[in-house]
Amino acid sequence: MPQPASRYTAASPATAAEGWSVERLTPPSRLFGANGLRTGKDGRIYVAQVGGSQVSAIDVDSGDIEVISPMGGAITGPDDLVFDDEGNLYCTEITENQVKMLRPDGTSKVIADLRVANPITYHQGRLIAGELLYGGQIVELDRAGGIKRVILDNVPMPNAFEVGPDGKLYFPAQAANEIWRVGLDGGEPEVVARDLGVPDSVKFHPDGYIVSTQVYSGQVLKIDPRTGEKTVLADIGPGLDNVAFVNGRTFVSHITGSIHEIVAPGQAKALIDKGLQWPLGLAVGPAGEIFVADGGFTYLLRPGGQLQLIGMLFSQGFPGWVRDVASAGAGEWVVTTANGTVARWRPADQAFEELASGYDRLMGVDIAPGGAVVFAEWATGRVLSLEGGNTSELAGGLSEPMGVAVGGDGTVYVAEAGGGRVVKLAGGKAQTVVDGLQRPEGIALAGGKLYIVDTGSKDVVECDLATGARRTIAAKLPVGAPAGVVVKQLGSVGDMCGPMYTLAGIAVADDGTVYVSAAAEGSVIAIRPA
Repeated sequence: MPQPASRYTAASPATAAEGWSVERLTPPSRLFGANGLRTGKDGRIYVAQVGGSQVSAIDVDSGDIEVISPMGGAITGPDDLVFDDEGNLYCTEITENQVKMLRPDGTSKVIADLRVANPITYHQGRLIAGELLYGGQIVELDRAGGIKRVILDNVPMPNAFEVGPDGKLYFPAQAANEIWRVGLDGGEPEVVARDLGVPDSVKFHPDGYIVSTQVYSGQVLKIDPRTGEKTVLADIGPGLDNVAFVNGRTFVSHITGSIHEIVAPGQAKALIDKGLQWPLGLAVGPAGEIFVADGGFTYLLRPGGQLQLIGMLFSQGFPGWVRDVASAGAGEWVVTTANGTVARWRPADQAFEELASGYDRLMGVDIAPGGAVVFAEWATGRVLSLEGGNTSELAGGLSEPMGVAVGGDGTVYVAEAGGGRVVKLAGGKAQTVVDGLQRPEGIALAGGKLYIVDTGSKDVVECDLATGARRTIAAKLPVGAPAGVVVKQLGSVGDMCGPMYTLAGIAVADDGTVYVSAAAEGSVIAIRPA
């Protein structure tokens, strides 16, 4: 049976050098995550994908997906979306802090600047949007440009909302764990429902009841707007995002990229299966398990390709949006986060220790033989070492340092993505080890060999450190962005998450298998020696 099309179509399949093979360990993702949902006049569901800066339309019967606004196109980081009567599409660009209109002819225009722009809806000629902040505003926008007026101020994180049959706006007050309503002309809000599972959407079923996704509990709730009485329609798992209806059928999105239809109380069927959003850093643990950093979600990849969720942004003891990782012993990992922190994390204990903070776009991390934590700061071009609570600078002035690897003798190697080379550090200076690369990102060391993911050439390069000999062990890989696409790196989401810059991860197991983050298609790939 043919597999459904993924989000990425390769011009030609990946190839391996003689003595190597390429194997996909996890299935490719069909979407770049799934956030806001909206039903179009054509009966398809339109889905906003923050991670891929993409908007797609899904046929709810066949599951076919058509890209409406592609990665690298007019829309960046869309979180929610809505159509007006003329067919214009409005997207909240949450990382850009603005609302953008995409016309049917493909041209676009910024409508308004709005902090952490997230929820948006359209009702009888009125365009209403909100800020996902603890003291956020809900505003009416002028479709010609600008904010007409503030409907409600100082809202505890308003999220996806809709106007109800009574003409009032119903919305999640996410930080209060409640659903509120307010008149479109403002006034005092009323509480509709309390004690939920952290609601992040409120939509009205054609039969008049509320359907609300709960991002923390993973439940989909049916709520009576008059009494607040609630029942569970389905339990799909933490990370739910939004709701849409097609001819009375109920569909819900999940941040990891799945779309489920609720076919009966307690029963949900996947229309689109979940997948990895990015993925980013990789590390091999003591038992051979592979840690997969996927931003707001982190997994252990077990033999057989089974992904085990071990932490997410909405779970306790999570260190933050994870970019890179190094194994620190059984059940313990050192990670860099989008919030500019380095942390030692024990997922099973739901606990982490912050080791360093206040940095700007941290990338690769590794642990030296003596226990020092070495990490790269992309924005400043620095590589730093943290030991005994003290941080020292190993080198500065590098051009976009990304991957970091420390040898058994303590030598620090760094992928200088902006310089097209890998360097080793000594005496505060960088010495070229491998040059002539296009965009080296992740690097790893094993058996006297250096392994490099070059997202520019789409290759993995092996370099013998003793002789300097190099060869490409795998080519035409779906790493980095799709070929020909210039990606605008995503910024912050208010105070919740720092800039979501990407990193192509790589790790090597004891048996010589090289694991690579295939972010173009959203999978993990193994390059195995014969």
